[in-house]
Amino acid sequence: MSRVVLVTGGNRGIGLACAMAFAEQGDKVAVTCRGEVPAEVSDAGILAVPCDITDSVQVDSAFDQVEAALGPVEVLVANAGITRDGLVLRMSDEDFADVVDTNLTGSFRVARRAVKGMMRARWGRIVFISSIAGRIGQTGQANYAASKAGLVGLGRSLAKEFSSRGITVNIVAPGPILTDMLAALPEEQQASYAEAVPLGRLGQPHEVAEVVRFLASEGAGYVTGAVVPVDGGIFMG
Repeated sequence: MSRVVLVTGGNRGIGLACAMAFAEQGDKVAVTCRGEVPAEVSDAGILAVPCDITDSVQVDSAFDQVEAALGPVEVLVANAGITRDGLVLRMSDEDFADVVDTNLTGSFRVARRAVKGMMRARWGRIVFISSIAGRIGQTGQANYAASKAGLVGLGRSLAKEFSSRGITVNIVAPGPILTDMLAALPEEQQASYAEAVPLGRLGQPHEVAEVVRFLASEGAGYVTGAVVPVDGGIFMG
């Protein structure tokens, strides 16, 4: 049965892989993006809407466009995020605040908007894309790690708040995934990341997408408030 799925930041990397995975199984999929829309999004019949998730007005507008074109959002994948890396002593207030506002507060904004329709339908799936950095920390990423750790508290709070309405909320925590950002690093650095992974390799975006797709399925109806690592075994907690 086709559902309406919205993936924020769905024009590249993990977000794009999630959007394509849902489209492949016949769901009606929309993505938000701030940059160029890749051809594969259009070719797959995925609706692309511009949206800066740090702006509540733009979030409302994006949802209005998706609802008008596809119907109420039944599955939300809150994936959009940014990085502003740097050591704490050199990190500005703006660099810290911008990352938290996008990654954490932005996810709150889209979830708050999505849950309205889900409550009426008494069914919904929300998946937050966190990171291994939010579990173990990362030198030079205090802002990013804090924002991703915050998604765990946010997701679990929403899981408790909306469980009586048939809405599940889960968190996926990827490890080192071979996205464009990681692929741009020198091969030696990529190799060092892979060596730290018990499975001995970097992950692929589609491997994260498969876990997200399961958490959004009917079969995962008894899973909520979970933090699911997709990290090759780095964090076995």
